[in-house]
Amino acid sequence: MNTSNSENPETKYPKPPFKSQSQSPPGITKLMDPQPDHGEYTYQGHDLLKDKTVVITGGDSGIGKATAIAMAREGANIVIAYKDEIEDQDAHDTAEWIKKAGREVVLLRADLREESNCEKLVEQAINKFGQIDVLINNAAYQMTYKEIEDITAEEWNKTFEVNLSAMFYLVKHAKQHIPAGGSIINTTSVNAYEPNPTLLPYAASKAAIQNFTSNLAQQLLQQGTGIRVNAVAPGPVWTPLIPSTIPKHEKFGENTPVGRPAQPAEMAPIYVFLATDAASYVSGATIPATGGRITI
Repeated sequence: MNTSNSENPETKYPKPPFKSQSQSPPGITKLMDPQPDHGEYTYQGHDLLKDKTVVITGGDSGIGKATAIAMAREGANIVIAYKDEIEDQDAHDTAEWIKKAGREVVLLRADLREESNCEKLVEQAINKFGQIDVLINNAAYQMTYKEIEDITAEEWNKTFEVNLSAMFYLVKHAKQHIPAGGSIINTTSVNAYEPNPTLLPYAASKAAIQNFTSNLAQQLLQQGTGIRVNAVAPGPVWTPLIPSTIPKHEKFGENTPVGRPAQPAEMAPIYVFLATDAASYVSGATIPATGGRITI
């Protein structure tokens, strides 16, 4: 007889096939079926980040939303950046969950491909809260292509500007405001290890993020800043990006040993761990959360 309170990861959440539900990028949560779980009704905080300030890009939906909710329940105030007007509803919903946790929130809709907007995001966080304890570079862009000839220079550059350049700009401007003991957490991907041939620009950018993470971690510690830098490498996660950028998403996540995509709520605790003093000896690392897909 099984007396454990643990849930079987293979059956904890919906498994494919999912119904076809194409959206225009970047997608919105309310049109998804099944609805993603961001931990709205399940995540319980323990004041692990009490009175900290956390900046999260792409915090309106998906992994960013789940992480924002979790960190708010851990006692942090949250600053969220997102890009498009269509994402306003998701962003304001996230803000409401943060407020319900008794914390403060700042929302900024901006294109972080522009360095000036990254600087503005940092300024808003400092003006409101005085410092940045955790910077989470999570915003991402992807599109699928069958042939390299289908990828325009504009599309290639956009992918790297959203996924990598914005990360560079934000670290550049936020570093001086992050105290010793603070952390930077970047979102890479299982595609850094096992690239999907139809996601060539995205996969290449995610591999670059992993290198940026390990390199920056060494630089900041060697400089004596006391700032840790780490990354999370999610496998397939059920977010609005999927039905809006992957044409055949009905079997999304089926190729994992777990047999399903992750829900955003399953990613958030990893970011929480990396942001806390429990990870004080962890820097330059990438934590894979891939549903069993191998990352070595």
